[in-house]
Amino acid sequence: MRILFLAPHPFYQDRGTPIAVNLMLQALSERGEEVDVLTYHEGRNVSYENVNIFRIPNLFFVKDVRPGFSGKKLICDIFMFLLTFSMLFKRRYDIVHAVEESVFMALTVKKIFRIPYIYDMDSSMAQQMVEKFSYLALFSRIFAHAEKIAVKQSYAVVPVCDALAKTVREYDPNKKIVVLHDIPLLDESRNNHCLNFKKEFSIQGLTLLYIGNLEIYQGIDLLLESFQKVLEKRHSVDLLIVGGMNADIKKYQNKCRHLRIASRVHFAGQKPIDQLAGYLRQADILVSPRIRGENTPMKIYSYLKSAKAILATDIYSHTQVLNNRVAALANPNTEEFTTAMIRLIENSELRTQLGEAGKKLVQDKYSYSAFKNTLNRLYNSVNGLSEVKHKRIQFRRKG
Repeated sequence: MRILFLAPHPFYQDRGTPIAVNLMLQALSERGEEVDVLTYHEGRNVSYENVNIFRIPNLFFVKDVRPGFSGKKLICDIFMFLLTFSMLFKRRYDIVHAVEESVFMALTVKKIFRIPYIYDMDSSMAQQMVEKFSYLALFSRIFAHAEKIAVKQSYAVVPVCDALAKTVREYDPNKKIVVLHDIPLLDESRNNHCLNFKKEFSIQGLTLLYIGNLEIYQGIDLLLESFQKVLEKRHSVDLLIVGGMNADIKKYQNKCRHLRIASRVHFAGQKPIDQLAGYLRQADILVSPRIRGENTPMKIYSYLKSAKAILATDIYSHTQVLNNRVAALANPNTEEFTTAMIRLIENSELRTQLGEAGKKLVQDKYSYSAFKNTLNRLYNSVNGLSEVKHKRIQFRRKG
């Protein structure tokens, strides 16, 4: 089967959607499918058998494309749209696998070339637009209607979590839905014992660790303001933040200086995925202070597998995977998040208990084999669809 895979983001980079796409390409390669990936000009190449990477032209005036809607993304998407048609005129595809906003490219392709598409839904674009730009709330119904059309016209929708699956059912109760949860990204085959961030940042005591981007919705302001309250009562604790663009790091370093906690908050910047296990191994408490959104942060699955205690906000983004047996959950306000943080800092037995329960959960439900089996079921049905289509074409030719 020939698949045109539309990935509208820098690929590959060590961040949310590109990581999920990389896992999917690995699984499709192992199935023996022929996959052509069309993506942005930024990112490094990956190599899998039968997977070819095609990129839009190198746009020198568009650099450091960030997650979420932006003018830079819009420019890149226009070039992707044009190249999609160029590729379709050169080669026949059985299915288009469209990630995020590229679903609208796939919708156009279906109308013109009669090629079905899979909608890979990492987030609700309608909700994301309004959350990021509140002044667009007036157009929320238009955005939702456009997303509804994309869902209805798709062969199947692949949401990354149950919350998004619920949104899809509201759009189309009869739509084929295949929930494809993220999985842990810990590469335990690598020797990361030489990685010592405590020595690097002169950390003496207990360490809280945050890993991820530093977008507003991730709740870094909540984390830093809560940590300031913690330091008023507990002095032998540090916070390490891994990830983020340089501009965001500078912004939050300034906030730390304003809060007078700069000596206890350390910014490591972006790190390769293969070092993730090393960072998690040395931490005592893992934090996810996200304040809004519905899809579960990808880092949660790696957090769970590390067998370390997790502190997360009590919002649906987290609770569709986490519960009080595997994590400490607190409402997303400074007072309650601070209280939960102090409770974990003071109770080593609770940290151990939560960590062990979390590791068992991820081993039972969120492994690569489970991910691959789910994807295989989806593409087995696509194969059946392709076979029926080819038989119809042959019948028409004979007739």
